[in-house]
Amino acid sequence: MTEAATSVADARARILACCPAISGDETVGLHDALGRVLAIDLLSPIDVPAHDNSAMDGYAFRHADLDTRGDTALDVIGSALAGRPWHGELGPGQAVRIMTGAVIPQGADTVVAQEEVCAEGTRIGVRPGVAKGMNVRLAGEDVARGRIALPAGRQLRPADIGLAASLGVSTLRVFRRLRVGLLSTGDELMSLGEAPREGGIYDSNRYTLGSMLARLGCDVVDLGIARDDRDALSAALGAAVGDVDALITSGGVSAGDADHVRHLLAELGAVEFWKIAMKPGRPMAFGRLSRDGRNTLLFGLPGNPVASMISFLFIVRDGLLRLMGVSPLPELPRFQAITDQTLRKPPGRTEYQRGIMSLRNGQWHVSVTGSQSSGILRSMCEADCIIELGNDLTRIDAGDPVQIIPFSGLL
Repeated sequence: MTEAATSVADARARILACCPAISGDETVGLHDALGRVLAIDLLSPIDVPAHDNSAMDGYAFRHADLDTRGDTALDVIGSALAGRPWHGELGPGQAVRIMTGAVIPQGADTVVAQEEVCAEGTRIGVRPGVAKGMNVRLAGEDVARGRIALPAGRQLRPADIGLAASLGVSTLRVFRRLRVGLLSTGDELMSLGEAPREGGIYDSNRYTLGSMLARLGCDVVDLGIARDDRDALSAALGAAVGDVDALITSGGVSAGDADHVRHLLAELGAVEFWKIAMKPGRPMAFGRLSRDGRNTLLFGLPGNPVASMISFLFIVRDGLLRLMGVSPLPELPRFQAITDQTLRKPPGRTEYQRGIMSLRNGQWHVSVTGSQSSGILRSMCEADCIIELGNDLTRIDAGDPVQIIPFSGLL
């Protein structure tokens, strides 16, 4: 009996169930923290801002002094600059000239923008209707002392690095980098620099997948090319166990005579699944390699270049992020666009077609890149999005909405 293919949703769920966060962390400086995953909550050691301060250039005063029936005249008795506070206490009918970021003078509770007053010499006129507390940024308004500024599990972005710096924090505790091995399989594969030969193709998968792993924030271990020899491949897989946290292979997961990865995974560990109801990327093995009490997760991707990239994006990526300690997992951005062509597919599988987005009359449109063969890597270079056709869809007519996932930030 033919084994049923696993749905995309079920494959992702089963992978995530096998991917606990890695153990081990380290302390890094802020310049080295981008893309790393916080191992512990970052608690703010200070209030940000540290003092009540002005949100704009204007005049600080006591709101209780305002006349609700007409303009209020106030005497300007000093000025406060950012980093150079005005020392004193405001009395009734007084105001202080204040610049953006300057500390609110003692006794003041409201700031009016300079363009909203009538100034004449050392007196200003303030119109009624100014709300109490206007243009005042309160101490701790951004981050309060002792509160979580950045939660554990967050993959750090540039704004996060800046926030940590604004707290006076110079180092962060992060998970160690996930160590991922890359192994290409196939007698037809040639290494870069090797002279062309009949029937040979240059291995591109280690470079595309390696770049995707690096962008994800992993340490990549290039394990080279393994030939279609069962013993040699078994030795390569066994050597990776315990040396890497996860191993990604490409090729050797179909049902051909020379496709050994799936069978060796069953012998050296356990297979969770090896077929997914998707195109491209149907033949994909996932499981665990075991040796001498150590374990390594194996993601056996198809050998066709586009299929390996699509499988990585929609099946493998979340599992690796979970291993890295990222929590919660980020959702891939999806939105609707109008398809310029009629799209067809059989039911019972999810299809990922390469598309090109365009904005016309305020509406996003998408067209396919041409041939959707999983061996045409150029189509991934031409595309800027993926068109996702769900499991039950069979046809989407030109002019109808379809769901797309943009490449921006992913590829």
